[in-house]
Amino acid sequence: MDGGQILLSYIKVWVILLLLSATFPNSKLAAKNTEQDKKRKLAAENSGISIDCGADEDYTDRNTGISYKTDKDFISTGKNKVVAPEYDLTSTLYYGKMVNSLRIFPEGDRNCYTLKPREGKNQNYYVRAFFRYGNYDSKNQTQIKFDLYIGVNYWATVEETFENKYWINYDIIHYSVTDTIYVCLVNTGFGVPFISGLDLLFMNDSSYRSMNGSLLRRVQADLGGEVSLGTIRYPDDVYARIWQLDVNLTDSVSNISTEAITNIDIQGSDNRCRLPVEVLRTAVQPRNGLKSLSYTYTSPYKENFTPEFLVFFHFAEIEQIAGGKLREFTITLNGLKYGLFTLEYLKPLTIGPYKLQDQEGLVRFSIDASSDLPPILNAFEIFELLPLHDSPTNQTDVDAIMAIKKAYKIDRVDWQGDPCLPRITTWTGLQCNNDNPPRIISLNLSSSQLSGNIDVSLLSLTTIQSLDLSNNELTGTVPEAFAQLPHLTILYLSRNKLTGAVPYSLKEKSKSRQLQLSLDGNLDLCKIDTCEKKQGSFPVPVIASVISVSVLLLLSIITIFWRLKRENSTNMLNWRARLQIAVDAAQGLEYLHNGCRPPIVHRDLKSSNILLTENLQAKIADFGLSKAFANEGDSHVTTVPAGTPGYIDPEFRASGNLNKKSDVYSFGILLCELITGQPPLIRGHQGHTHILQWVSPLVERGDIQSIIDPRLQGEFNTNCAWKALEIALSCVPPTSIQRPDMSDILGELKECLAMEMSSEISMCGSVEMSLVLGTDMAPNLR
Repeated sequence: MDGGQILLSYIKVWVILLLLSATFPNSKLAAKNTEQDKKRKLAAENSGISIDCGADEDYTDRNTGISYKTDKDFISTGKNKVVAPEYDLTSTLYYGKMVNSLRIFPEGDRNCYTLKPREGKNQNYYVRAFFRYGNYDSKNQTQIKFDLYIGVNYWATVEETFENKYWINYDIIHYSVTDTIYVCLVNTGFGVPFISGLDLLFMNDSSYRSMNGSLLRRVQADLGGEVSLGTIRYPDDVYARIWQLDVNLTDSVSNISTEAITNIDIQGSDNRCRLPVEVLRTAVQPRNGLKSLSYTYTSPYKENFTPEFLVFFHFAEIEQIAGGKLREFTITLNGLKYGLFTLEYLKPLTIGPYKLQDQEGLVRFSIDASSDLPPILNAFEIFELLPLHDSPTNQTDVDAIMAIKKAYKIDRVDWQGDPCLPRITTWTGLQCNNDNPPRIISLNLSSSQLSGNIDVSLLSLTTIQSLDLSNNELTGTVPEAFAQLPHLTILYLSRNKLTGAVPYSLKEKSKSRQLQLSLDGNLDLCKIDTCEKKQGSFPVPVIASVISVSVLLLLSIITIFWRLKRENSTNMLNWRARLQIAVDAAQGLEYLHNGCRPPIVHRDLKSSNILLTENLQAKIADFGLSKAFANEGDSHVTTVPAGTPGYIDPEFRASGNLNKKSDVYSFGILLCELITGQPPLIRGHQGHTHILQWVSPLVERGDIQSIIDPRLQGEFNTNCAWKALEIALSCVPPTSIQRPDMSDILGELKECLAMEMSSEISMCGSVEMSLVLGTDMAPNLR
C-alpha cells in the first residue's frame, strides 16, 4: 500500500468517526455544554457593559458569550485602529477579537468614556480596562506611558513595557456616588494614549465594598490548578474576575483537586464572594508532611504613602477525611494571628476581609495547621485601597453645564468627563473654586458660535461669578433672573443679536457697581428707561435684605392664595405660571439661606406671604418671625417654635432647634398647595386633614390626575407634574437631615419649568419659548 492509499484510508476513518460523533454525541461533552449554558445564564443576571474599543460593530464572542458593544456611544473622540496582522489573536480563547482592535487619542489632554449603568449611583461596580499596543502604528514602540482615572480620581499609570503579543489589564472595584462613571485617559507627554477594551459589571456584594475609596486588584490567585487550563473568568465567574494561577507557591506545595463540587453544592453556602466552582475544586497543601503554608506579596506601586490592603482567603474542603477528623488551622497575617478555623467537606468558607497597612507595601501570611491534617488554601485575593481624595463637581452645576453643552451643541475635545476635575485637565473656558465638591465660578463662551435664546440652564449656575457670552449669535431677551444670581459680578453679552429692554434690576446693579455689565453691539436691544414695560415702583430682585420688606409691601400685589381660590378659569393661574411662582419663591428663599451673610431663616413661609406683582413675579414678604444666625457658620438657632399651623416643621416644633431646613419643610407644603390647589389643612366632616395625609394615598396609587388641581382641566405635562410633586415631597421628611438644600430644590424646579416650556413648544408648534425667569414672563391664558 503506497502513501496515497494510506492517507486515503486515514481520511475515511476520520470521516466515519466524525459521523459517529454527530450521531452519538459524547455525554460528557454535552454535560459540559449544559453546564456552560447555566453559567452564562447566571452570569447574565449580573450583566453590565462590555466595550470593544475600536471595533466597527457590536458582536457576541463565540467562546465566552460576552456581548461586546462598539465604543461609539460612549466616547466621541479618538480614532479606531487594529493591531498588526502578525499579532492577530482572533482564535485565542477568552480574549481573541477584543484585543485586536484599539482606540487611540492623539488629540486632547483628557479623553473620557461615559458609562451609565442601569443600577445608578451608590452602588459597587467592577471595572476593568484592557491595553494592547500590538504595533498598530508599525513603529515597534516598547514603552508608552499615560494616566488612567476613574471618575475624578487617579486610578493607575499605564506604563508597563508592551510586548506586541500580549496585553495588560487594570481592575478596580469602584463605589460610585454618581449615576455616571467616567473612565478617562490622560496624556502625560510619553506617547499617544490608547485602550483596547473596557468592562463594567454591577457588583452587589457588601464583602467587596469600601466607602472610603476604591479597591485596586493586586492579586486574584487560583491555587492548585493546571497551567495548561489557563485563567478562569466569564462565564465561569459571574463577576468576570480573572483568576490566574499563582506560581510563587509551586515549589513548596502540592496540588489537590476534586470533581465533586458542583454549582448545586455551593448554593446557599458561605460563598459570599461568589467564587467559581472551578476555583473551589482545586487547592494546594504543604509538601513533605509540613504543617504550614506561607506567602509574601510586595506591591510594586508604592507611592509616598503607606499602602492599605484588604485580604480575602477562600477555602473549600475537597478531600473526604476518614475517622471524623477535621482540618483546623490559624492564619497569621503581617504578624497578627487569627483563628481557629475549621473546614467542612464541600462547604466553601471565605475568611476576611482583613485590613492592614505596611510601610514597605508587604503582605505576609502563613496558614498553620492546628490538627493532624495539613492546611490547604484554594484561592486568595489582595486589594489595595485607593483613597478618593476628590469629590465630583456639585451635581447641580454638572447638570447645568451638560444642559448648556447640549443646548448649544458645544463640541470641544476637552469638554469630557467631570468639568472641574482633575484640575490639570479642566474644561477650557471654565473655572472652578477649590471647594470639595468644587463649584463652577466662571464660564467663558465668547466667540463660540452660540445661537438661539439665552438658555435657562445658565441660571442654574448659582455660584457663578463671571459669565461671558459675547461675540455670538444669541437672540431673544436678556433674562432678568441674572440679577438674582447672588455671586455674579461680571456679565458680558456684547456683540450678539439680543432684543427687547434691558431689565431694570440689571441696570440698577450695574449703576451701583455690583455688576460689570457689557451690552454693546446688540443693535435691537433697548437700554433706555422709556422703552421698558411698565413696572412697579421698586422692581428689585428677590429680597436683598429684611429691611426692604417694608418697601415691597407697598407694591400693588395680590396673593397666591387668593388667586387659587378665584372661581373664574380665565383669571386662574395656569400650570406654567404656578411653576414660575415656585421658581421665584425658591430663588428668594435660596438667597436668604445661602446669599445672606449671616443666613436668614424666614420661619413663616406660607402662601399668603408670597406676593405677586402685576406681571406675576413672586416676592417673599412678612419677615416678622425671621431669625438670622449669629454667625455665618452656625447650623441652627434655638428659639420658641412659631409659625402657621400646617406649615410648621415637625422637628422644629418638637425640639425648638430652628435651621434652614425648617424653611425647606414649609416650602414643600407651599409647593403642594400650588400643585393641588388644596390648603395645608383641609377641612372635613371629622375635622382637619393635613395636605400630606391627603396626598399620600393618591401618590401610592399613582393617581396624578386626582392630585393636580382640577381647575387646571388637565392642561399640564404629566411628567413635569410628577417631577414637581417629587420635589415637594423631598422637602417634607420628618427629620431635617433628609431634606435637600434650597439650591438643589431651585435647580430641580428650573428643570421642571424648562420641561413644561419645552412641552408647550412641542404641542403648540408656534409658541415662542421665553427663557426670561423674571418680570417679563406672564402665563399663557387658555
